[in-house]
Amino acid sequence: MKTITALVTALAALIGAAQVAQAQNYPTRPVTLVLGFAPGGPSDVMARVFTRKLEQVLGQPVVIENRSGAGGNIAGEMVARAAPDGYTLLLANSGILAANASLYKRTGFDAEKDFTPITLVGAQANVLVINPNLPANTLAELIAYARANPRKVSYASGGHGSSPHLAGELLKTEAKIDIVHVPYKGTGPALQDVIAGHVQMMFSSVSPAKPQIESGKVRALAVTTLKRTALLPDIGSVAELAIPNFEATAWHALVAPAGLPKDVLATIHRALMETLKDPATNKQLTGLGLDVMPTTPDQLAAYIKAEIPKWSALIKASGATLE
Repeated sequence: MKTITALVTALAALIGAAQVAQAQNYPTRPVTLVLGFAPGGPSDVMARVFTRKLEQVLGQPVVIENRSGAGGNIAGEMVARAAPDGYTLLLANSGILAANASLYKRTGFDAEKDFTPITLVGAQANVLVINPNLPANTLAELIAYARANPRKVSYASGGHGSSPHLAGELLKTEAKIDIVHVPYKGTGPALQDVIAGHVQMMFSSVSPAKPQIESGKVRALAVTTLKRTALLPDIGSVAELAIPNFEATAWHALVAPAGLPKDVLATIHRALMETLKDPATNKQLTGLGLDVMPTTPDQLAAYIKAEIPKWSALIKASGATLE
């Protein structure tokens, strides 16, 4: 019996030593970065920008794997079930880590319990744009017009449960206005119908809306970050102009499966800090409409914890729950 106990103890010690050695040598092979969205989308383009630098810092290839579907839940569940060894990471957005818990009856993971937070990458502002024929030149005038004309103002979005849709619901709640949501299959068709005047307004990510704003086809009234965004420095935020603390962004973060060894976490975090603070990489990400905001793992954990109830209350109030 003593011999068996000694063997078990020795085996445990060897396994522990091997895990420590693995953590200290990390990475020794390619790292897979899982995305919950299709190639060519905002998350995919962003990932391909910063992974070029990340590969140089880590000294290993970073392979992007697109697992689209269910608002990112398929990718989230895949990473939540992966080995916590640092070789499978998830580029998640605010939907996967905050809103989906309330939007979907089943996600396949718990955003707080099943992941190791690494860092916030940044936030993409939504911009509120209106058809120029709408009699409002400012956000205050739009709110006043909507209050005077309940359910006569409609707003488009790129899809039910999307960040722009939830931004519209948040404005509806906070400004106490009754506006009608019109969901589309993508930002492009939604924006075209706002330009045509079929729908009066919408929240859109900045990149597709910026050319239309500059050409005068739509009028920009406000952005949804707490502060102004670099791509539209002359446009005030909703928080600045009308509703204090209003924030409705599509934010992106890096997480790993729960139980990631501390040494591996530290290595990945250091590599990402160097990557996101690299001037060339930072400039490219800013050009995509991303306000780069790297954090500590603890700061990201606290941010996720605060975002979940915020969107849960709004989603339940708006009836935006999906199957």
